[in-house]
Amino acid sequence: MIRQLNYCLAGGLGLLSLQACKAPQPDATAQQPNVIYVFPDQFRNHALGFWGQDGFRQKINFRNDPVHTPFLDDFAHESVVLTSAMSNCPLSSPHRGSLLTGMYPNKSGIPLNCNTNRPISTLRDDLECVSDVFSKAGYDCAYFGKLHANFPTPNDPQNPGQYVENQKPVWDAYTPPEKRHGFNYWYSYGTFDEHKNPHYWDTEGKRHDPHEWSPLHEAKKVVSYLKNEGNVRDPHKPFFIMVGMNPPHSPYRSLDDCMEEDFNLYKDQPLDSLLIRPNADITMKKAQSAPYYFASVTGVDRAFGQILSALKELGLDKNTIVVFSSDHGETMCSQRTDDPKNSPYAESMNVPFLVRFPDKLKPRVEDSLILSSPDIMPTLLGLAGLGDSIPSNVQGNNYAPLFFDEKAPVERPTGAIYIQNVDGEKDTEGKVRSYFPISRGFKSSRYTLALYIDRKDKKLVKSLLFDDEQDPYQLTNLPLEQHKEIVATLCAEMGKQLKKIDDPWYQERILEELIPYDE
Repeated sequence: MIRQLNYCLAGGLGLLSLQACKAPQPDATAQQPNVIYVFPDQFRNHALGFWGQDGFRQKINFRNDPVHTPFLDDFAHESVVLTSAMSNCPLSSPHRGSLLTGMYPNKSGIPLNCNTNRPISTLRDDLECVSDVFSKAGYDCAYFGKLHANFPTPNDPQNPGQYVENQKPVWDAYTPPEKRHGFNYWYSYGTFDEHKNPHYWDTEGKRHDPHEWSPLHEAKKVVSYLKNEGNVRDPHKPFFIMVGMNPPHSPYRSLDDCMEEDFNLYKDQPLDSLLIRPNADITMKKAQSAPYYFASVTGVDRAFGQILSALKELGLDKNTIVVFSSDHGETMCSQRTDDPKNSPYAESMNVPFLVRFPDKLKPRVEDSLILSSPDIMPTLLGLAGLGDSIPSNVQGNNYAPLFFDEKAPVERPTGAIYIQNVDGEKDTEGKVRSYFPISRGFKSSRYTLALYIDRKDKKLVKSLLFDDEQDPYQLTNLPLEQHKEIVATLCAEMGKQLKKIDDPWYQERILEELIPYDE
């Protein structure tokens, strides 16, 4: 069911019309809007049913996955939907660092995924995060689900002096109050991949083991928070909620990983009817995961729908900004890679980004804004009317004016940087003490470029160049030497942005024969 919305007093505008219909800016004297940001892990933009519907499919040049996402489909019709939101460093922890701080991995403190082998990768305590800003603005701030932004330490509240798990390296983590950056309500964990056996630590540090599929449990906890059961929030304050669901992140191997009712929608379908992208290889062993991955997508959709339903039932929906996104995508047998992420491929970088703010944002598809991970934090603040409170060291841009008015005089970015880091030097204990910037690239509105260097001499050893307009599934890697003008243009834009964010490639002038850093 698609709710009927009145977008303008003047009639005749279609659901996704891009006709000028200026939406009002938030009034600083009016009631502050609530904000809910939901971001499941490893949810690619292509795994959304509405991209196959009229009004949406005309804005993209790919076929969407054959998924069942009825709640997100309805939500899309009520939202500003981006075609080109990009996860610049498509890994869990680095993206979360950018999301929270508005900074790139070289400045957020999180260049690599967080575990006990990587003490150099943890969210900086000295930075003002998005939740800090909302808290200072009078918001009640709540975090639910996966965080994965801290270096694990032996601080288990139930076992002082011990880690929260026994495996080496330790990935999971408990986040103590002093590292919660303004979140006064807490129901979270670091990272743990048993989807039907999740655990969480609450605001006081008590552990909970609900034995329930994690997205549905988290949705239930969010609904309880919205209803203020147990007086867990100040009802006189606006709220800022972040919900980091783990699925559809792996594992996706069995019914231990998803709900059976969702799996039943896909279990009898041939693999070639599920993995329909021309670049997907259904002979790969991982192909058997497709029904479970899509089942997890459908389950996340249902959990999201429960949150939306509660907002409406409580009369909170009209004054609540709701965003649905993800930290990175999932290749799922595309490009013959087993790595679901950490690559410049569209399946890895391109993530959902949908924003609903009833009566303030005119629903439409926005295909001219390439949104980067660090842009999310300042844009969220801008949407909530807190643009003047964006910390001065934020590297991302506030694109809220473009959400309110597609013709706003805001310069759109020429593209998004691609970043891949790997472990650098290790000490005698095997701890990573630096990171190596193995690849940088640039995603423009038409092309994807990625350059890879060797560790010893930092010389070019591999390149990827795709014409995403003519080759949307990135089947043909174009030789750099045969496309010199295109490469020069992309490298010039990449050099400007790497210089602007003070990236290691700029600092060390890596591949300066290709990348003009000082122009």
